Amino acid sequence: MRGFYIIVFFIAVACNNSSKQVKTVGVEPEVENVKVSLYVLGTVQDGGSPHIGCQKECCSLLFKSPDATRKVVSLGFVDHENKKSYLFEATPDMPSQLKLLKELSGIDNETPNGIFLTHAHMGHYTGLMYLGREALGSKKIPVYAMPKMKSFLESNGPWDQLVALENIAVKELNNEKPIKLTPNLSVVPFTVPHRDEYSETVGYKIMGPNTSVLFIPDIDKWSKWKSNIIEEISNVDYAYLDATFFDGEEINNRDISEIPHPFVIESMGLFENLPEIEKKKIHFIHFNHTNPLLNPNSKQFKSVLKKGYSIASFSDRVKL
Repeated sequence: MRGFYIIVFFIAVACNNSSKQVKTVGVEPEVENVKVSLYVLGTVQDGGSPHIGCQKECCSLLFKSPDATRKVVSLGFVDHENKKSYLFEATPDMPSQLKLLKELSGIDNETPNGIFLTHAHMGHYTGLMYLGREALGSKKIPVYAMPKMKSFLESNGPWDQLVALENIAVKELNNEKPIKLTPNLSVVPFTVPHRDEYSETVGYKIMGPNTSVLFIPDIDKWSKWKSNIIEEISNVDYAYLDATFFDGEEINNRDISEIPHPFVIESMGLFENLPEIEKKKIHFIHFNHTNPLLNPNSKQFKSVLKKGYSIASFSDRVKL
């Protein structure tokens, strides 16, 4: 585990001047006797931060001094007992995210035992390119996807080459049908409304031995979903929910109908009457580069915490 401490030290030093410091895991999972852990490997919207072409203050300094904690949204799950790890979302930041997942997990594998995709938007699947012959040249890494997403990968270049060369093995998921990954870890995919130009969009419910997690990084307005988000939150212990935009002022130069998401202020309005214990479950995630929740010193960040909600942070860990 010497490498574990080295990578944590390296990340902490690299981010010493960043606005958000990396939270480290100071004790080996085996010592803690934890069976399953969740790690937050990224919190930013598809385009990343700094964002291409952005001339605003939110990005200008980051182009000169990048923040290593600003990675595209991804979760990692590790079954320490059975020595298996799983990645949720294949992002453009996947190489560094997989390396961090390896070091945090203590498992001596460069690649996970499976990769779960939510949909065919750039921040959620394009990391698969690193598995091809130009890069890793991996062998049959299981990639879990819904039927349309599976067909998209198998029928369009360059992704179909990953399939043809057996860099990946696409495993078809079915809506609301659970799959058991290990004796300690199960996953249930479910469809959510979103811009489905190339594939359907799904969220996931992930269940460990003692704790369950809801993961919905992308969705249109909550009212468009057939399920009741408040009921879904009540059925889990943690809920990582789409918080792309804090409010409409961020995107006054874009047509919101082209990029619909529930504003954070809308979500908080919907959840305002929840008991404190339910609000605490909610971890906002998937922040656009303009979102003030990326800045822990912003008044919006402090307001969200004051109202009882949580904000996902890079390298957060949850014991399942």
